[in-house]
Order: sequence, then structure tokens, then C-alpha cells
Amino acid sequence: MRVILNQDVPNLGELGDVKDVAPGYARNFLFPRSLAFAKNAKSVALFEKRKAEIETIKASKRSASANLKEKIEAEEIVLVLPAGANGKLYGAVTVHNVADELLKKGIDIDRKRIEVPGRSIKSVGSYKIAIRLYEKDEATLRIAIQGQAVKAETKEEAPKPRRRRYEERDAEARAAETQGGGEEGA
Repeated sequence: MRVILNQDVPNLGELGDVKDVAPGYARNFLFPRSLAFAKNAKSVALFEKRKAEIETIKASKRSASANLKEKIEAEEIVLVLPAGANGKLYGAVTVHNVADELLKKGIDIDRKRIEVPGRSIKSVGSYKIAIRLYEKDEATLRIAIQGQAVKAETKEEAPKPRRRRYEERDAEARAAETQGGGEEGA
């Protein structure tokens, strides 16, 4: 079934696009939500009247996408995370972490548009992350992950409590012997 999209529909198309879809998808999803109209003479005439409006909307989306691309590519995110001596992170950097860091910088990006290589980053280093924007525009975000040394406890810092108990008992016994021995001689 051929339809004309009334709004942008993810994974299908944009406003004004003519698409072939399954009849059930059109009847049960697109038409009830006013996302599309059946392609006929009346709907084609309606979209011909709105053609200039649709083109201005698409042009504004393209310019906003270009501005966002420049802003993203100018940024570099540096994350300092706990890591082992070999450079492996104790956690992982995922899409959620990248989206949160971008939000801190004032850039609001949907997590579904961010593509982290291998779904997550698990070691220290510099990486490039692709962010899908409007149409086929893609921005490349540079991210540097640095390792933070984790302090490890040494054995000398934590004495064994059992040993201390025996030492205290022995010290008390020696103190009792010296006090008891000193009173007998006087």
C-alpha cells in the first residue's frame, strides 16, 4: 500500500515522503495516529499545496543538524575512570555515559543516535564515536578515557587481629609477673 507521510516516522521516512508499507501497518499504526495518508489524488493535491512549507521545515532541520555537527566535533570529552595496571577499566563506557557527558556540555542527543564502537569501551585510550544526525549527516565525537589508579591495601597496614590478641595477653602476663616478683623481694 502506498502512503504519504504526514510526519517524520523513525525507520520509515520524513514528512512528505511516499512509501510502500504493508496494509496492516498502515491501517493499524500509521492512519490512527495521523502519521500518514493513503496516496490518492486528494492527498497528493494536499501535499502539493504544502510543498513549500515542507521544504522550509527540511531546510531548517538541515541547518540545525549542521550547527549541531560543528558543536559536537569541536568538543572532546575526557573521562577519568578507575582502571587496572594493564589499562582495562573496572567498568565500561556505554551510550548512557556518552549521552550524560554531552548533556553536561549542553548538547542533548538521543541515546539511540549514538554509536559506540563494540557497544562499550572497556579500556583506556582515545576513541571516536559516531553520532547520527538528520538525514545522512554524522558527527564524530572524540573521547579520551584515562585510567585512575586504585589504591591497593598492603599486608603491613592490616595486622591480623588474632595475633594482636595473643601479643596483648602475653604482655599482660609479663606485666603481672614483674609486679608480682617485685612485691616478694621488698
